[in-house]
Amino acid sequence: MDFKGEKGKKKVCITGASGYIASWIVKLLLDRGYTVNATVRSLNDPKKVDHLLALDGAKERLHLFKANLLEEGSFDSAICGCDGVFHTASPIKLDSSNPQDELIDPAVKGTLNVLASCAKVPTIKRVVITSSMAAVLCTPRPLTPETVVDETWFSVPEICEKLQMKWYLLSKTLAEEAAWKFVKENGIDMVSINPAVVIGPLLQPTLNASSIAVSSLINGSETYQNVSFGWVHVKDVAEAHIRAFEIPSANGRYLLNESVNHVSEVVKILKELYPDLKLPTKPSDDKPFDPTYKVSKEKVESLGITYIPLKVSLKETVDCLIAKKFISV
Repeated sequence: MDFKGEKGKKKVCITGASGYIASWIVKLLLDRGYTVNATVRSLNDPKKVDHLLALDGAKERLHLFKANLLEEGSFDSAICGCDGVFHTASPIKLDSSNPQDELIDPAVKGTLNVLASCAKVPTIKRVVITSSMAAVLCTPRPLTPETVVDETWFSVPEICEKLQMKWYLLSKTLAEEAAWKFVKENGIDMVSINPAVVIGPLLQPTLNASSIAVSSLINGSETYQNVSFGWVHVKDVAEAHIRAFEIPSANGRYLLNESVNHVSEVVKILKELYPDLKLPTKPSDDKPFDPTYKVSKEKVESLGITYIPLKVSLKETVDCLIAKKFISV
């Protein structure tokens, strides 16, 4: 199943193709000579399709399909005849007045609808789904500087419900849980990619949730969150998806974290990179700093991923946000 060297001969489907990570996966796939069937919610929304159609190779090898996560069979035509599927489509909303309809159903039912379409197509060799560290970190185990998180960690839904951003955390946890159950029952070869906060340049014209984690530090706020996050460059995440599909021995889950840093460390790096920017100077509360932790890199290194450093990721993010006028300097 190693597709290297078979330029232009393989067709794959990617769901939610207009999104931040997905757009980069599409770009890298086209660069490698793949034919790509890409699903979007609307074929008539320039914000969802124009940046994809502008990619090198799109005219020859990119085919757009309209699909809805909650509609059974909606992905059948896009997946038919493909060798593999990248399922990235899932809503990201940190606040929701109706989490069941806005987050949980699209994430869980959408994943099962995509996998059900995959189960109908005998040519599918592997499915790669975009999960999240949200589906990893919410456990009874404490996170400390000595803790090493690895692929055996699975979030507990009941704990997700008690935390900040709980509905997003819960949606990603339930969706990955449902996916593993379905593929086991239906004999589908699946790999899960679980990235931390994804930053780096945007291909799409709209600001996405993870880029807001950076832009919010630059748009005049006086305080920063007292929280620690894992961080990873979007190009590394996209590359990991493709290698997880191409490398025959790839299996199970892969946690994508270049480093885990408190937001105060991110502010410090930004201050070094952009000394003239107005950056927050103090945490939003007077509690002890949220501890950092470690994330095992052993398994992801088997994909040949060499992480882009956080400082480079932050610079490329901010430079892009400035260029796209999401932040003013």
